[in-house]
Amino acid sequence: MAGAPDTLTLKTHRDQEGRRGYAWIRRALLALLGLLLVLALLDLFGQRPTTSTAATSSARLQVYAPTHARSGIAYAARFRIDAVQDLKDATLVLAPGWAEAYTVNGAAPQPVTEASRNGSLAFGFGHIRAGRHLTFWLSLQVNPTNVGRHLQTVRLYDGETLLATVPRHITVFP
Repeated sequence: MAGAPDTLTLKTHRDQEGRRGYAWIRRALLALLGLLLVLALLDLFGQRPTTSTAATSSARLQVYAPTHARSGIAYAARFRIDAVQDLKDATLVLAPGWAEAYTVNGAAPQPVTEASRNGSLAFGFGHIRAGRHLTFWLSLQVNPTNVGRHLQTVRLYDGETLLATVPRHITVFP
């Protein structure tokens, strides 16, 4: 029978002398990993959407999008404009947090105009009659390097007149 290699000692490697606590450290790390997986399955780090609303005498703006997401995930944000009065030039302005480190996969319906306003995204929809509504969908994917908390404020304008503001933040997990 061959002897143990020179670099191994029976007391340390077979009998675990001086290393008995290491097994508990491994078990604790494995339990922590299991806990993170269970929390992820319960959608703690998920992309459950929430609704944020702002209303004025002229219009109501509703934003339906997640406030927590994981990097690399794709989701759709919904923006609903309810016109209480005629809106002659309805424009949604999205803070830079909607575009920085994101991939915009699509928008529906296509806005009449798309522009930039001081680094923010501006989508123009033209005339919306009183009593009518417009629902705008924006399909986004979070880039894998996008981690942290970002401002995603949404503003509704009629021409140059600010009608409603929905302050929002999103937290992106790695």
